[in-house]
Amino acid sequence: MKIQGKMFLWLSFFILVVAILYGVWSKEPVGTTALFMAFGLSIMVGYYLAFTAKRVDAMAQDDLEADVADEAGELGFFAPHSWQPLLLATGGALAFLGVAVGWWLIYFSAPLILIGIFGWVFEYYRGENQNQ
Repeated sequence: MKIQGKMFLWLSFFILVVAILYGVWSKEPVGTTALFMAFGLSIMVGYYLAFTAKRVDAMAQDDLEADVADEAGELGFFAPHSWQPLLLATGGALAFLGVAVGWWLIYFSAPLILIGIFGWVFEYYRGENQNQ
């Protein structure tokens, strides 16, 4: 993780230089603000990765002599199947459609989004996947 932290920190300094040059040269406030916000976001991610790299063991990407097979193995737990993302996508689509068509669609999309989030969070506390 050390290399990712360094990459984001270097990227943040590059974005800062670009934001300053863009702001001086173009005198356009919206793009300049967006670039400064991108600088802030990349510095936060870089700091988090650098801070976390001190607490975890060295990974294969930190070793210059590592092979691809050194990182082989289990990557984590992923849900085998779930209907909750479909419900969330439907609710999100209705919410964004509400911006274009009419705000009254938010009343139909909010329950779908809330039920989808609730179902996704508590998916492994009930039903057939309870003990996974």
